[in-house]
Amino acid sequence: MRTSKIAVAAFGAFLVFAGCKADNSVVKVGLVGEELVPAWEAAREIAEKDGVKIEFVKFSDYAVPNRALADGDISLNSFQHDAFLQNELDNHGYKIEAVGNTVLFFMGVYSHKIKNLDDLQDGDSIVVMNDATNEGRALKVLESAGVFVLDPQKGTMPTPKDIISNPKNINIIEVDASQVYLTLDDPEVAAAVANSTFVVDAGGVPARDAIYIKPIDSVEDKPYINIIVARSADKNNSVIQKVIAAFQSDEVKKVIETEEPLSGIALPAW
Repeated sequence: MRTSKIAVAAFGAFLVFAGCKADNSVVKVGLVGEELVPAWEAAREIAEKDGVKIEFVKFSDYAVPNRALADGDISLNSFQHDAFLQNELDNHGYKIEAVGNTVLFFMGVYSHKIKNLDDLQDGDSIVVMNDATNEGRALKVLESAGVFVLDPQKGTMPTPKDIISNPKNINIIEVDASQVYLTLDDPEVAAAVANSTFVVDAGGVPARDAIYIKPIDSVEDKPYINIIVARSADKNNSVIQKVIAAFQSDEVKKVIETEEPLSGIALPAW
């Protein structure tokens, strides 16, 4: 998972199956934040031509959409990346799973004090997110930039305790994901690693404002690709499959690549 106002953080959906046929099905798609709305609006137009009506529902807390999905209140969500989902499954045992990819949001390093990470001074502080999956990704971004070295045994979810080489004695500060970018005005903060969605929410432009953006690696970044999630029992439902096909269309791909707010902060990932 952005990695938005953690609406959070991301996205979701309601499907009504009882007594519904494919030609009159209603799919309520709940979204966290505004970033994917244009893409889902394009998908809605395509789905309607295939007899599926999509409606949107918004969430404002990352903890809610998966619980709502597991409880049967919604039938799809689209707010998270794979690493976030796996952490949720480990912690809660939800019977839900990924059924399709959506986008990969960039994660960048930002600063109001330095122009390059080489300019970091001994003992400087960098702010990252305090949730496990986003923090792990942020630390991997800093490692890719050569700021420090992480224990390779920790995989995609390292913590600051897993830094095994830290030449400049960088101090890691953990805050809520929605607040990371806002800490840049703090005189004690040298830089921050933020999801592009939160940068946009604060009026920034990731491709313009970041001092470092990790190059995309199709293998290494797979855990951070945003996904559409369904209850395991419903993953092959024909209506769900139509919604996935509508999103993973050339029309939606064009919206992601050329229209704001997604252009410049995310790439199609299917």
